[in-house]
Amino acid sequence: MPGAAVTEEDRLDAKAAGQVMRRAARTMGPYRARLWLALGLLVTFTLCTIAGPYLVRYGIDHGIRDGDGGALDLAVGAYVAVAMVGFFVNRAQIVVISQVGEGFLRDMRNRVFDHLMRLSMPFYDREKAGVVVSRMTSDIDSMQELVQQGLLQFVSSILLIVLTLVLLALTSWELLLVVAIPMPFVILASIRFQRDSNQAYLTVRDRIGLMLSHLQEGLSGVRVIQAYGRETVETDRFAHRNKTLYRAHMRSVWIQAWYLPVIELAGTGATALVVFVGGRLVIEDSLTVGTVALFVLSLSNLFDPVQQLSQLFNQVQSGGAGLKKLYELLDTDVDVPEAPDAVALPAAGAIAVAGVGFAYRPDLDPVLRDVDLTVATGERLALVGPTGAGKSTLAKLVARYYDPTDGTVSFGGVDLRRATSDSLRQRIAVVPQEGFLFNGTIRDNVRVARAEASDEEVEAALDALGVRDRFEALPEGLETEVRERGSRLSAGEKQLVSMARAALADPTVLVLDEATSSLDPGTEAVVEDAVERLMEGRTTIVIAHRLSTAARADRVGVVDDGRLVELGSHDELLALEGGRYRALYAAWTAGLAATA
Repeated sequence: MPGAAVTEEDRLDAKAAGQVMRRAARTMGPYRARLWLALGLLVTFTLCTIAGPYLVRYGIDHGIRDGDGGALDLAVGAYVAVAMVGFFVNRAQIVVISQVGEGFLRDMRNRVFDHLMRLSMPFYDREKAGVVVSRMTSDIDSMQELVQQGLLQFVSSILLIVLTLVLLALTSWELLLVVAIPMPFVILASIRFQRDSNQAYLTVRDRIGLMLSHLQEGLSGVRVIQAYGRETVETDRFAHRNKTLYRAHMRSVWIQAWYLPVIELAGTGATALVVFVGGRLVIEDSLTVGTVALFVLSLSNLFDPVQQLSQLFNQVQSGGAGLKKLYELLDTDVDVPEAPDAVALPAAGAIAVAGVGFAYRPDLDPVLRDVDLTVATGERLALVGPTGAGKSTLAKLVARYYDPTDGTVSFGGVDLRRATSDSLRQRIAVVPQEGFLFNGTIRDNVRVARAEASDEEVEAALDALGVRDRFEALPEGLETEVRERGSRLSAGEKQLVSMARAALADPTVLVLDEATSSLDPGTEAVVEDAVERLMEGRTTIVIAHRLSTAARADRVGVVDDGRLVELGSHDELLALEGGRYRALYAAWTAGLAATA
């Protein structure tokens, strides 16, 4: 059943639709010449379509009735010629319109993806991942359906109705009035069909979503299902959801089942009326047989497009709503923009955090309050504290994933808000807790840090961490395909690749989110050795999950409830009576003793 469901919030009023169309027209600038060509082809094809009945009229009235063989030959020859022209023009218009539409979608995908890659972390905190992905999937898909077939049918249907009405009005206004008799029923039926089918499509889409959700849940939890013998229960639940989807589909079928016969009946009734009234007029010698034939043959050019338009309405709405959402996404401002007068950061310098406060959203409580901190060049600082205290947030501000709500973060005396993006990423690198790998080879994933790096530079980065031999020992060496999200490598190997990226980038400042607690002892030792090598000669801020890491740092900062409550060396903080670090360290060592 054609069409796509749209919700109430997807519906575009006249003003919003006009804005979207005007903006789309501006975006179509590079395709303007092809659009004019497509319009010319569409008009030509429509003229060929309505010319057929007119030539039949000419052949009947001037050839058969008058016994003029020349006129009959002319009519037949012209009919064949018009049909051939229409065949080739139709093929050409499909190709040209598809080129324009697919080119527009290709450019839109590129623009949206490029914009998504440049949007700052606050955007991804606000938006759900599924919503963002739907912009590039369901919204683009809804437009693709429109581009591939809907747009051509929509424009050609309107053009065919208009030109057919003009031809019939110029031929016989009396028979045109006869044709108009069933049209109110067709229009009313089409309005009702559009309303009912839209609701039916929406229900089907919801039922599909529920069934797919249950399917995904069942596949993800199949071990638990089998462990507790819930196979029958889950199968029955799935069968119930499948039954509701079946009913929703059948509802849409019933709507189509009453609508299509109404159109067929209206067309049949109009044909009967034209033959009856037209035949009377022919008997009275006030109309020709050819004119009656023209009207009978032209009726399909009126009723078929009306049916197509009613079925295309949802598709047009859905495509317009999808385009509106994409434009809204493209209009989303970067939360952490580059200043117009941005300057390059110096090659080296201290990190200064002055009076920093931060909240992820204005309506949420601050995550950090009044934080003051200076990290000297080459110093290693470990941030410790309970979960949710603000350690990671402070590190993200240093990397300028976010801008502080209050205060400043600077490097070498330059506020990070005034730094160029390129120099910021060259000076400060972040190694996250979980090394994310892209589909590709190990070499490709290391080169993410610097796309132009040579093979020798990639290998030197791995050598700097002492892990090149580990990866070259694999059957395909550095050309090993890691597969999606690095599924072919272990957790430790993924972290090593992530650290090799940082080594290749060769930054001045490292922000490390320590993640060795889930590794086996052998792998943990390799990763910790790589971390030590990576930190050599660099200013380093480590989010320490193990306090043994904090003990090796030059200084330790204790973050609690959004504040930097203690700052000093490991020994200094352990000597503080009643100190937070001392309590954390005691609890940690007690936990180690209990598990020994």
